[in-house]
Amino acid sequence: MGEQDQTRPLKWEAARSAVEGAVRKALELEVRICAAVVDVGGNPLAFLRMPGAPLHSVSISEDKAYTAVSFGMPTSRWHDELKTQSEAVRQGLPSRPRFVAFGGGLPICVAGEVIGGIGVSGASEEQDEACARAALGATGLLR
Repeated sequence: MGEQDQTRPLKWEAARSAVEGAVRKALELEVRICAAVVDVGGNPLAFLRMPGAPLHSVSISEDKAYTAVSFGMPTSRWHDELKTQSEAVRQGLPSRPRFVAFGGGLPICVAGEVIGGIGVSGASEEQDEACARAALGATGLLR
């Protein structure tokens, strides 16, 4: 069995539940956000933009999801992670298209396997991250 055969696909139903969960948390926090879910290949699966969410947050949420799935770790970890890297990496990685090094992006994992990513943008980093965590909970998948 090849590596591709071992990957569990993230289903559209879970992706839809994730963006809805993020928006429910945003309503609770009284903020306006965009929430994006991508599959393991970084391809879009679901997206919601709340009325009043910043327009730049559309692409930022997508890029947070893409970064989270690309590296299999929360985007909030990059601030500290970059401190341990060489000067070339500290300068080069953040200049890459679609790379986000601040909070709001989380990998979606099942049994330790990354199967997608969620990105939230529009509020503070802490609020975006809280909405992303609520999104994971809404999927019914365990991290």
